[in-house]
Amino acid sequence: MEPLQCGTSPIVGFRFSLHPMTGNFIKVIKGALNETDTTNVWMHTDDVSTVIRGKQSHVFNVAKALTLHAAKTGEHVALSGTFSIGCPGDSAGDVYLDKDDVLLNTDDTKQYVSSQFALYPMNNPDYMAVIYREVDRAKAQGVFNESMHYASGIHGDIHEVFAFYEEAFTNARSEEHRHLVMTVSMSINSPSHGGKNDA
Repeated sequence: MEPLQCGTSPIVGFRFSLHPMTGNFIKVIKGALNETDTTNVWMHTDDVSTVIRGKQSHVFNVAKALTLHAAKTGEHVALSGTFSIGCPGDSAGDVYLDKDDVLLNTDDTKQYVSSQFALYPMNNPDYMAVIYREVDRAKAQGVFNESMHYASGIHGDIHEVFAFYEEAFTNARSEEHRHLVMTVSMSINSPSHGGKNDA
């Protein structure tokens, strides 16, 4: 049996947990899942988290839609998740790579998001240059919030934030070092946002 090769799979995955700050949390989570068209991704939910996998454009589209639908309830919602591509052994769900590029979730409702992200370009000795480049890109795009230990703050309208994350994810993956992990944490409709929740 040949060893698994890092970076050979084009499948993008996002494993996340959604945490509505309400006693009605089940309704918020199930409602977001029901309102989101997940036709173009492979999805599985267990007692801890949900994973969606497939083509990059569809994974980010579904991730944003799920987050937005949860946010539209008006409840304070937190999301924590990990995007990954090039993971050795990632094979189940390849059929979803045959989907066309038409995005199925197109809700353009504005929603303020405060978030943090961290990039992990695996086995790339020049990883800090990759990270600094994407932080500079966030500053240029006006979504950078603040520097902090172990992450960088990103905020703004949910559509601009997710567009930045997908672009950073694309740019941080090089041909030489194709296994990339990106962690994201979001807070939405928080009382601490000072009235910015409508973006």
